[in-house]
Amino acid sequence: MDYTALASIAIDKLKYSYTPYSGFNVAAALLTEDGKVYFGVNIENAAYTPSNCAERTAFFKAVSEGERHFKAIAVAGCRKSHLETREYKEQSRLPALCPPCGVCRQVMREFCDPETFDVVLVSGKDDYRVMKLKELLPESFGPEFVID
Repeated sequence: MDYTALASIAIDKLKYSYTPYSGFNVAAALLTEDGKVYFGVNIENAAYTPSNCAERTAFFKAVSEGERHFKAIAVAGCRKSHLETREYKEQSRLPALCPPCGVCRQVMREFCDPETFDVVLVSGKDDYRVMKLKELLPESFGPEFVID
């Protein structure tokens, strides 16, 4: 699967975000090394701290089904109100890139090689920026530090 298709999945899933408090929707499409895709959305909670980001939702779904080898994740985010604009409806254009939070970056690091794992920051189905996890989480702490 190419990253244009992965970006399209992330954009298409924005509508499933549950964001009654922030109004900021995020969706992620996680690509396994064997070509499967797991998607996730952010899910908020009135108590705030039990909320879960889209990237972690995608990872947790995949890991709970036995996946452990990942190639890339596409992340798209915007205000809920943007999903109603003509620009979004006609072109699937987002106003800006939406990088993962620090907690999500650390979860990615748990399961992915920072040298090879791609994070695809999406602003449109054909408009995205690809970064290695190591660029987003330099000098990271990983499993090799705690496992003998």
